[in-house]
Amino acid sequence: MRQVGIVGAILAAIAVVGAGLLAGTKEVTEPTIQANQRAERLSQLHELIADDRYDNDLLEDTIRVRDRAHLGIAGPVTVYRARLDGEPVAAAFRVVAPDGYNGDIELLVAIWSDGTLAGVRTISHAETPGLGDGIEVAKSDWITQFRGRSVGDPPAGEWKVKKDNGAFDQMTGATITSRAVVKAVRRALTFYERRGKTALFAESTTGEPGEGSQP
Repeated sequence: MRQVGIVGAILAAIAVVGAGLLAGTKEVTEPTIQANQRAERLSQLHELIADDRYDNDLLEDTIRVRDRAHLGIAGPVTVYRARLDGEPVAAAFRVVAPDGYNGDIELLVAIWSDGTLAGVRTISHAETPGLGDGIEVAKSDWITQFRGRSVGDPPAGEWKVKKDNGAFDQMTGATITSRAVVKAVRRALTFYERRGKTALFAESTTGEPGEGSQP
């Protein structure tokens, strides 16, 4: 019985020491992890909005919005707001195309203050390698064709791939993926137009806006 008690005490001591080491490791590594995540987000944003186009803190000047119908995301979405001398330059935010060939396609969309697209990048997807993964800019320039477009350019009836008599090229062998991205990008532009530059670039908001409401 005495040996059992000793073993139990040793195990308890090991558990305490282990917990302490884990807590200490987390405390040391957490700032590094956060810094890396911040750098990655900023790098993604800079692919669409060059750092010489704004002078504010892009990662801190944000607003949270809800609009599942246009953004394809049920929860709140962060809008990153670029400004120069206090004036709106561009807004960037995530949008999800739920109808990809293999499920959700998550995109980062940046829109200049005049409503034209600064660009689109793919954040995550599960599309078929060698076909649908052409939505990644590292593998194809297909997704760059949206740059400079707006909600009215092309007209609403032409926001489709050419196979459907629209204005946009589709990727060979990945028409479903192409259609999904085109529709998601237009929804993002519609979101920006309906919310309005004034509302999205408001200096402050109270809480999180409800779905379909102004931020």
